Amino acid sequence: MDNGVHIIYRNYKNPLNIKILINLRNFCKKKGVKLYLSNNFKLALKLQLDGVYLPSFNKSTRYNCFKFKKNFDVIGSAHNVTELNTKIRQKVKSIFIAPVFKKKRYKLGIYGFLKLKNFTNRNLIILGGVTKEKMNMISFLNAEGFAAINYFQKKRPLFLKGP
Repeated sequence: MDNGVHIIYRNYKNPLNIKILINLRNFCKKKGVKLYLSNNFKLALKLQLDGVYLPSFNKSTRYNCFKFKKNFDVIGSAHNVTELNTKIRQKVKSIFIAPVFKKKRYKLGIYGFLKLKNFTNRNLIILGGVTKEKMNMISFLNAEGFAAINYFQKKRPLFLKGP
């Protein structure tokens, strides 16, 4: 298994199903995949997940009072300089920058990504509009990596036969 694969569990529409989350955690541990829970520090720590994901709309820094376990990562996402500064104050390790390539609605673009990269030394990950054709551009931008939903929905890797 590629240890660069991580999963963020986020479900904003339905109540959180702990049983599904525990099954997913066990599956990820078995496969060597990191699992992050969106917006819930207490539950992520209680279930011994790999970390927590803070979306761009989460502006809180109240979690700083938690004592984290070793190897517990805080990651987040940002769309502009203001949100990037918020993520830095939240002490996130890696920041998803979006949308870099996506053409619908607002598009940050390559130059927008490079501008944001000048504001921080945190790991920046490209999100939005990632396609097979854009892989060379991701390397060129010297991003830490990429994240994608549609890219993986179209080409589901064989290892994702899980719960």
